[in-house]
Amino acid sequence: MKEKAVQILKQYSQEHILKYLPYLTQEEQDNLESQILRINFEELKKIYEFTKCKPLMQEKLIEHIEYTDKSKLSKERKEELEQIGREIICSGKYAVITMAGGQGSRLGHQGPKGTYELNTKNGKKYIFEIIIDTLKKAQKEYNITIPWYVMTSNENHEDTIKFLEEHNYFEYDKSEIKFFKQGELPLLNTEGKVIIDKDKKIKEAADGNGGIYEAIARSGVLEDLKSKDIEWIFISNVDNILSNFVDPLLVGLTIEQNQKIAGKSVAKTNPKEKVGVFCKMNGSPKIIEYIDLPEKMAEQRDENGELLYGEVNIANYLFHRSVFENLADIKLPYHAAFKKSAYLNEDGKYIEPEEPNVYKFETFIFDAFTRYDNMTILRVKREDEFAPVKNKEGNDSPETAVALYNAKNT
Repeated sequence: MKEKAVQILKQYSQEHILKYLPYLTQEEQDNLESQILRINFEELKKIYEFTKCKPLMQEKLIEHIEYTDKSKLSKERKEELEQIGREIICSGKYAVITMAGGQGSRLGHQGPKGTYELNTKNGKKYIFEIIIDTLKKAQKEYNITIPWYVMTSNENHEDTIKFLEEHNYFEYDKSEIKFFKQGELPLLNTEGKVIIDKDKKIKEAADGNGGIYEAIARSGVLEDLKSKDIEWIFISNVDNILSNFVDPLLVGLTIEQNQKIAGKSVAKTNPKEKVGVFCKMNGSPKIIEYIDLPEKMAEQRDENGELLYGEVNIANYLFHRSVFENLADIKLPYHAAFKKSAYLNEDGKYIEPEEPNVYKFETFIFDAFTRYDNMTILRVKREDEFAPVKNKEGNDSPETAVALYNAKNT
């Protein structure tokens, strides 16, 4: 291994990696060296130090955020807002991004989550196929092919492309589909040391959906959006099979309210539902997790009996392109999760731990909302637009999602 890589390891107290070299082929050493030279160990050191610090007790002024309930809009009002949105979509100023960096392991599926097959009343359909069905429906309605960008991860990038190629992109125009990868960060053990995976490389994991801002700029997607004169971009997770991501009403409402960011919500079922909700914190839009919302506030209601903090985040967002231009170099706060991760020990033995042993660091896309004074919130009905496929069984499982999908597509 070249001296520069060795110096980096020593500088950042990661020289334990050198003990693996006798077990590595020259090619494996070269791959590891390239990885060492690529990783920002200075940033990694700072991130790890946060895991040892007590969080600062900052004053948090939590307030209700205004929203528009789609079901309470008059027919005329809906038509008025939809016409504004239709003009944007029909003029080619609209695009869709699907965040599809995850694997289907929680579903017992080997491969990208988008390649998971569901047994619907319209026959067996892959999650990616359902997304493309929605795009094709919009293509017919608006007489335009909407550009589709798919954010993958290093873990599933090649498999995602191969799958869609094998299925001929489910008859969607291949020239309007582009793939880009989200970033990665090494996992760190409790001593702040990187670990080695069975492929003889430093083990890394996707850095969370908050990495999308940097990834859009780094990958050339932002330049592509500019070259196509696209103004509005809808972003959602791959696993919500009822996501209505070509929605002229949301576009029109956001434009009318003169906002740059919008989100869709569904009504919280009860004060104790374990979900993140939209609110304002210290005057800016924020998603607050249920564990951070005081019980008294969670139970507060307005004069109409609606929960004051009842707008559930369903990860359906609309952005003006300028947001990505402004946030291309953004550094969002990292959130650490303590997880189990297998690794190679210094004797070359693969260890499967029984307890959590590493920190995984992620950023969240919605943490950037605080950089804006306000955003548009459109409340929609769960049964119309929210059917996530997350768990193998129970809530948010293929069974519950397909039931909602079938009811919607009667």
